[in-house]
Amino acid sequence: MQPRLNLILLGVDDIARSSAFYAALGWLAAPSSHAGFVKIDLGGVVLGLIARRDLADDAGQPASLPSQAAHSALVYLTRQPGEVAEALALAVKHGGTLVKPATQTAWGIAGYFRDPDGHLFEVCYEDAWVFDDAGRLLV
Repeated sequence: MQPRLNLILLGVDDIARSSAFYAALGWLAAPSSHAGFVKIDLGGVVLGLIARRDLADDAGQPASLPSQAAHSALVYLTRQPGEVAEALALAVKHGGTLVKPATQTAWGIAGYFRDPDGHLFEVCYEDAWVFDDAGRLLV
């Protein structure tokens, strides 16, 4: 089996609100989305927005809020150092919460925000990350 990640599901409280938040960041819903499931193409990986309760029911788990601890994060890698602060500001402008401002680190510049449902995102710039001409991350 070839290792790959095709779809990231985020359980959200209000699909329309979350879809509007991501659209404001430039992450547009696919035409095949509907009120109960929004699909956002992130260049080969899809971010799926589904009602938190529906996701919990499907997985046979209690529908609880995500932990505010840093157990996991989705990461947006920028192409230029200045884009980190810009991306964080855009997220906050549209309803996200700033967790950590753009800060110089040992490897580059990074900051964190939470989306309206509490999911943690890192916005990061590092010279070590390289993209191909189509914008795909090379590892």
